[in-house]
Amino acid sequence: MVFRDSTYSVLLISASEKLNTAFRKLLPVNIYWPVEEAGTVNAARRKLSDQHFDIIVINAPLPDDYGTRLATELCDTSDSGILLLTGSDVYEETCAKAEPHGVMVLSKPVTERMVSQAFHMICATLERMKRMAARQATVEEKIDEIRLVNRAKWHLIETKGMTEPDAHRYLEKLAMDGRMSKKKAAEQILNDICDD
Repeated sequence: MVFRDSTYSVLLISASEKLNTAFRKLLPVNIYWPVEEAGTVNAARRKLSDQHFDIIVINAPLPDDYGTRLATELCDTSDSGILLLTGSDVYEETCAKAEPHGVMVLSKPVTERMVSQAFHMICATLERMKRMAARQATVEEKIDEIRLVNRAKWHLIETKGMTEPDAHRYLEKLAMDGRMSKKKAAEQILNDICDD
């Protein structure tokens, strides 16, 4: 058994105890933990209001709704991987409604291999999304830093009568002399405004 740094939390939304039991056997705790269950859309919504799940499996139909609407809503409002199990008679129609939102749809009956492959694909997609989110955060931090540095330069231009190249050099020298980043130097310049 290989233990990972992190596990994927799973919510099984299914009124079928047989399916829930089968899925639990397919989800090793070293990869998928915790695994929670909800028997209806309403019960699932209550659980989702209290807890985030990495993977959500919806076994349609459910007693209080088919489940497609819930699947599409969750894809539109969360970063969870959604797997919707549907009857083969409505598979094409369900795919047409759900896949444009990012829902993965499987036609029942499903085999262990199909479920295992679907979970591996969802996990791979989640990991890719995590890396993309980290890159986006880095880019946003860099943009914030550039804005802050520019605000500090404009302050120097307006209050000290410097040119833009002079303000740039001043900021770089302040950062170098103080052994700090340009962002910290810009913060120091802007904090001096508040102190005046």
